[in-house]
Amino acid sequence: MIHIRYNDTLKAKPFSILTSNSDFSFWVLIGVGFHLRKSSALGLKDMDEVAAAASSSSSSSSIFTNYPLLSALIAFTLGQFIKLFTSWYKERRWDIKQLIGSGGMPSSHSATVTAIAAAIGFQEGVGGSLFAIALILACVVMYDATGVRLQAGRQAEVLNQIVYELPSEHPLAESRPLRELLGHTPPQVIAGGILGVVTATMGHLIILATS
Repeated sequence: MIHIRYNDTLKAKPFSILTSNSDFSFWVLIGVGFHLRKSSALGLKDMDEVAAAASSSSSSSSIFTNYPLLSALIAFTLGQFIKLFTSWYKERRWDIKQLIGSGGMPSSHSATVTAIAAAIGFQEGVGGSLFAIALILACVVMYDATGVRLQAGRQAEVLNQIVYELPSEHPLAESRPLRELLGHTPPQVIAGGILGVVTATMGHLIILATS
C-alpha cells in the first residue's frame, strides 16, 4: 500500500497564490475606481467649462450685436432716407411716401443685400459658403431690380396713360392707377450697392476700433 504525503509547501502554495491574486485584484479594483473617479471629475469639470462658455457666448451674442443684420438694416434705412432728398431734388417737392416706397435713387434693396454680403465677407471671410450664398443673393436681387421690376414699372406707366385717355363712360376709366416706381435704373442699383458696401465697411471699422 502506497502512502502519499503532501508536502507542506504544496499545502501552502495554493493558499499563497490565492492570497497574492486576491491582493492583486484588490489593488487593481482600487486603481480602476480611482481612475474612474478622476475621469468623472475631469469630465464634469469639462462639462462645466463648456456650459459656462456656451452661456457666456449666448449672452454676448444676440440680435442686437449681429453685425451683418445691423449692417443690412442700417443700409436699408439710409437708402430710404436718401430717397426723400433725391426725390425733392428731382421734383422740387417733398414726398414722404419715398420713405417706405420702392424705386428711386438709390436702390435700398441693392444697399441691403450688398451690405449683408460685405458684412459676412468681413466677419466670416470670402472663402466660406455663407459669403457665396449672400453674394449670389445680392446679384439676383440687383439683376431683378434692373430687369423684371424695371420693365413692370414702365408697363404700368403705359397702362396708366391708356386708362387716362379712355372716355369717361368706359368701364375702366375709373380704374385705380398702377404703381409705376417698381424697379431701378442701373445707376440707382450701382449707387445702392456702393451704399451697402460703405455701410458694412464703416461697421467693420467700428468693430475693430472698439475691440
